[in-house]
Amino acid sequence: MERLNFPKFNFRVKNTENQLRIFDIVRKKFVVLHPEEWVRQHVVHYLSAIKKYPLGHINIEKQLLLHGLRKRYDVIVLNTDGSIEILVECKSPKVSITQNTFDQMARYNLRANSKYLMVTNGMEHYYCKMDMENEKYRFLKDIPDFSR
Repeated sequence: MERLNFPKFNFRVKNTENQLRIFDIVRKKFVVLHPEEWVRQHVVHYLSAIKKYPLGHINIEKQLLLHGLRKRYDVIVLNTDGSIEILVECKSPKVSITQNTFDQMARYNLRANSKYLMVTNGMEHYYCKMDMENEKYRFLKDIPDFSR
């Protein structure tokens, strides 16, 4: 897998049934290592090791219902009260981040009601803070560190 624009992390990788798999520290199992998964695992390690979010607050690839349709988010970070603090959309490094990507995040966030958004393809990262009152988002330089 290619080097991404994240700090260097140590990953457990193995080859099983002719497929590379990476150990997911949140789901506590090996998952198939697709390009988007490579980005997702970097995000999880970034959030836990650098931003200090507890692994118990991080959730991966769960479904949410949006206008009767089942959608899957990549990563969320929960607050202690169960509300969503950060909603993360991961794309493959080969996928450009476009306005459509931000529109997808905004649609997901209608249901998730997250305070912060992160969009990344592993090479480019965008961070936003939501202004729910005015239905806008403001770009940030980074996601805030975990605080109790």
